[in-house]
Parts: sequence; C-alpha cells; structure tokens
Amino acid sequence: MNRFTTYDDELREFVGTFLGFDTTGGRERDAQAWVLDRLESFGFDTYEWTADADRLATHHEFPDDPADIPVADRPSVAGVVEFGDPDAGPTVVLNGHADVVPADEELWETDPFDPVWGETETGEETLTARGAADMKAGTAVGVFAGRALADAAAEFDLDGRVVVESVAGEEEGGIGAAAAALDNPYPFERDAAVVTEPTELTPVTATEGSIMKRLHVDGRSAHAARRWNGESVLPHFERIRRAFETLEAERADRVSHPLYERFENPWPVNVGTVRAGSWGSSVPASLDAEVRIGVAPGETLAEVEREFEAALAAVVADSDWLSAHPPTFERYSVQFSPAETPPDTPVVTALEDAMSAAGLPNAEPIGETYGADSRHYIGAGIPTVVFGPGSIDEAHFPNETIVWEEVLTAGEVVTDTVRRLLA
Repeated sequence: MNRFTTYDDELREFVGTFLGFDTTGGRERDAQAWVLDRLESFGFDTYEWTADADRLATHHEFPDDPADIPVADRPSVAGVVEFGDPDAGPTVVLNGHADVVPADEELWETDPFDPVWGETETGEETLTARGAADMKAGTAVGVFAGRALADAAAEFDLDGRVVVESVAGEEEGGIGAAAAALDNPYPFERDAAVVTEPTELTPVTATEGSIMKRLHVDGRSAHAARRWNGESVLPHFERIRRAFETLEAERADRVSHPLYERFENPWPVNVGTVRAGSWGSSVPASLDAEVRIGVAPGETLAEVEREFEAALAAVVADSDWLSAHPPTFERYSVQFSPAETPPDTPVVTALEDAMSAAGLPNAEPIGETYGADSRHYIGAGIPTVVFGPGSIDEAHFPNETIVWEEVLTAGEVVTDTVRRLLA
C-alpha cells in the first residue's frame, strides 16, 4: 500500500496553489515566501538564501559579468528535519525548483497558471498547468516526503537529516542550486541528493552538458538588383552549419557512453536562432546565430568547444572572404557541465531498492540529453540522482500535463529511498 496517499488531499492543495503562482522571468519571490511559510507550518527548520552574482561570476558555467546574472529578489528556500542522532547518519537533500519557463497563452487551451484537473483517455487523473511536470509537482514530492518521514519518525529507527529545497533560477542555469553548491547555506554537510525533475519514474544518473555559443558572420550589403556587388552571409553560414552537422554526426559515432546507447544522436547540436539581413531587397550583410552543442559525460566543455572551433576554422581557411572577414564564435548565457553519479553509489542503490519495493519496472539507471541542477551538487562532491514524476516531453510544452498517480508513486519511492539511507 502506498502510504503517501495519506497526504493526497493536502498534496493536491499544495501543488494547485504552487502552480497558481506565475514564477516566470525571475518572479519566484511570492511563491517562495508561500513555500517557506508552509515549511514552517509543517514543523521544518527553515533556511533561505539569495545567490551572489559576483560569486556566481567566478563559476565556469556562468557569465563573467555579474550584471548578466539575474539574482535580485530571487530567494531559494529549504526545510530541514532531523532524526535520532542527526550527525550519526547521512544528510539527504531533496531538491526541486520554483521557477518555470514562459507560457504562450495563445497555444494553451486553458490559463497556464490556473490548474485544471482532467483525465486521460484511459481514465488516469491529470493536472494541467505551466510547471505541472517541470517541476512544481516534483518539488512538492520532496516537501511531502520529508513530512511523511517526520510523521513516521517514531516507527523507524533513523539517524540523519532530510533537507527539502525549492530553489530559484533553475531554468536560467541553476542560480539557486549553484549558489548552494558553491557556499553551503546549512551548518552541516550534505551526503546525497535526489533531484525530483520529471523522469517518468526512471532513475537518471547522468546528464548531458551543453555549450551555448553565438556565431556572428559579416558579409557586404548591396541592392538586390545588383546583388553581385555584395557578399551574402547566407552561403557562408550554410557552409558553417553543414560543418557543424558533419561534426555532430562524427561525434555521435565516436563518443559513446553506455547510458546513452538508446539515442541515435546522443550529443545533439542545435541552431536555435538565426537573424540575418535588414531589408528584403538588400543583400544580407550580417548574420547572428545561437548554437547549443551537446557534451557527453566524461568530456569537458573546453575540449568539445575546441572541436567546434576547429571545424569553424577549417571553413574559414577554405574561404577567401571569411579569411579576410573572420566570424566570431563566443560563449553566451549559461553553460551546462555534464555530470554523472556511479551506479553503485548508496543513493542510487537505495532508490533502485525503493523502486523495486513499489513494483516499478524501470530500476536500471539511464542517462539523459538535458541538464539539471544535479550537476551542481555532483560538482560539489554530493552524489546525486534525478528521479521524479512526469515526462520531459511535457516540459516547456503547451498544455503541460502530469498524471497524478505518478506524483503519488514518486512520493512513495522518494520517501522510502530516504528511509533506507537513514536506517
């Protein structure tokens, strides 16, 4: 029996209220104040921190200029429960984030911030709202797992601590989690973490890295009626794009990882934006493109970056125009380091055992092609696994939906995982 269902009514109310906060674009403050108040009402010892932009600017993933890191008025909050002799057992962090990506209301059938209950065609109860899958329901799973353990403390002989976190700025590179990884906000060390991002109830022990680069190519403008007097940037960009595509395919064959064998293209390269020209009857004289480059666990951002810079250099060397007008290819925004936790780590094996006890079939760890806040904790020496309700296919998508039974199952498994670690 799933004892987590004891909290079903309260969990529904918590998730529904949490989803009602519009936490896009750095607007986490009101939602986080509400979460902090709820943690206090549940009896947690509470903590709050705000990232320091100057400190984050020293981190290799963040921009060098603190002005480019939006931290003001974006608190991260946490609640702590201690058991038995808290220093005799491990401290386990259950991490989730409060922020969500914007929702284009024209593409939604309902108000993205007015949660709607529904059903699948097979009768499964669902909840639709921005953040339902990514990841306010997952954050709530961590909160109520901590509460369930606290309520059952007399039943189990546990030593250690549970920390439940609702952090800010995950969608912008993990601002709150990175701050907590760089400068521990707690007066104790952390031994393991579960990030409750949507994984379809499958343990994810490896996450891909990504490099964000901005390409600029110069040409020469001319009237379209005399376009031969100009130099269009488009053919040059197309040669660069094809070179990146060729390298992408070559890397898919050359760079392997056992947790990514199910992906035909595990380290994808995506040209996400292209802006060129200023007038329909003028030769386009400049082009800017933003490129995302996938990085495998075990690789470094710098070494993969050098591969793509070399591919660009080869295109430039083969063009008189580009040799005389070399493109620029600079980092922008936040970079994501790849990260991995070994499968024999206690937090992973405890999760696998809890999944088996709950009758779940997908206990074998996998790798994913996205990044998560897990990388910050792994980078700080904290073994971390990603596991939660919902699907990444719903994340950032119109009419984002989660199956409610998955939320309850995730709560059961996460609670049992922590119990096993603290027993």
